[in-house]
Amino acid sequence: QVQLVESGGGLVQTGGSLRLSCVASGERFNGALTGWFRQAPGKEREVVATINWTADRLYYADSVKGRFTVSRDNVKKEVYLQMNSLKPEDTGVYYCNANRTIGTVLKEYWGKGTQVTVFS
Repeated sequence: QVQLVESGGGLVQTGGSLRLSCVASGERFNGALTGWFRQAPGKEREVVATINWTADRLYYADSVKGRFTVSRDNVKKEVYLQMNSLKPEDTGVYYCNANRTIGTVLKEYWGKGTQVTVFS
């Protein structure tokens, strides 16, 4: 199994920055594709950014390109999301996600989330 614990959320003014961290445990985290998702009130959960194990394939949602940076430290089993130039529409609960295929089965894991609130 994989356990994911997010931290770093908070209340920040428009234009500010936050750095989210996701600490993983469990052997099945090795090799996992990891991502950050968010869910705003009344909206569906959406992908924000993903990073593969070797960190050479990154994906960003259009809405965060140029402002957010995803990175990882596989030795520490940590994944980060640096968020700059924050906007009120970035408000939501941010979730860390990890998934990998074991055999023919896709295993997916989620953290409990960390709240990010951006006020104008």
